Amino acid sequence: MSIAILGINHKTAPVALREKIAFSPDVIDKALYNLYQHPLINGCVILSTCNRTEIYVGYDHMSDLPRIKISVEQWLSQFHHIQLTDYTDCLYWHDDKHAVEHLMKVASGIDSMILGEPQILGQVKQAYSYSHQNQCLSGELEKLFQRIFHVAKRVRTETDIGSNTASVAYAACLVARQLFQSVSDLNIMLVGAGETIELIARYLKPHSFNKIIVANRTREKALTLANLMDAEIIALPDIAVRLKDVDIIISSTASPLPIIGKGMVERSLSIRKKTLSNHQMLFIDLAVPRDIEAEIAQLDDVHLFTIDDLQKTVQSNLEQRAVAAKEAEYIIDEEADIFMEWLRSRNAVDLIKQYRSQAETIKLELTDKALSAIKQGADIDDVLAKFSHQLTNRLIHAPTQTLLHAATQDCCDCLKVLSDGLGLKEH
Repeated sequence: MSIAILGINHKTAPVALREKIAFSPDVIDKALYNLYQHPLINGCVILSTCNRTEIYVGYDHMSDLPRIKISVEQWLSQFHHIQLTDYTDCLYWHDDKHAVEHLMKVASGIDSMILGEPQILGQVKQAYSYSHQNQCLSGELEKLFQRIFHVAKRVRTETDIGSNTASVAYAACLVARQLFQSVSDLNIMLVGAGETIELIARYLKPHSFNKIIVANRTREKALTLANLMDAEIIALPDIAVRLKDVDIIISSTASPLPIIGKGMVERSLSIRKKTLSNHQMLFIDLAVPRDIEAEIAQLDDVHLFTIDDLQKTVQSNLEQRAVAAKEAEYIIDEEADIFMEWLRSRNAVDLIKQYRSQAETIKLELTDKALSAIKQGADIDDVLAKFSHQLTNRLIHAPTQTLLHAATQDCCDCLKVLSDGLGLKEH
């Protein structure tokens, strides 16, 4: 069996192109069923995320790969109703060991937009689950994905690829955790409801803050975020009144002008100092242009971090992850060799079964002839002599021809393998 991958990702195509080839969860079952019907494909898995769409297929013979490529590309074009010629430069194919290594890198986060990000492993597991539920996995693909999950675990435990923050959103959460030892009594305000704030909300959710407020221009857009965090929704003008109630403010909007000014913060601090024992305030401004006036950093008990401050942490940690990625590649190379050795052994098993079946067919054919001759009165000794002579000739014909071919081609390595396999000794 062989394995091949057709893909498009964040390195080869912008999001406008990637989204046209993406598979949403509600069409995955149909896509897998349709693809699995192809006569040359004995297993398939489809991975589709915001950063990549990759189709993994298993097939029996390497010689089938050219037809597999044409067929899968045509299927993809028809399924999404697109002209795939528009995507030629964005698509890539991997096969054999390169396909195995690529999938190992994907699952380990080495091929991700953010190096080492852990979410991709869950997405790979989900893709595997879809295929398993639809009975689209061959035995070899099943074995491959189990190996992939093992490799991803090794990379996480044996390298530092996931030990440092590698996104601005996570770095923002880390700053909050470092400044305040316990978060269970803290109140937090998220200003905005876009992708960055939503990502931060997902990082914050497990930490059980006392109260969360979402401030946004429109209530409708903040509803999803508020439901996710069990948060209160307020309008942007209400920030001035509610600022005194929160300890951490994380802001990311598209406002052209600052939303939170120095005067607003001074008034809130004045009230907090009279009512709270710990009146420190943490401001994290992820917006460009900035949502929070830089002058608030001059105030006592105020800590202000901008996106540039956090990006320095991210960049430093990404450099550390790059070192870890090199270590991970050694693990992947080793594991890919192990899997390919197993896969080749499976191919050998199939050949051995075919060889044994062929020998059994020859034996049965000659046995039938011998029994028929005996029933017709032929001398048993003559029949047995003829049977053994014919059986020997038929069984050794193919190995003999192969030995002669190897000798005439002056292939010493081939001769060595064949002679060892046949139990022959060199003279």
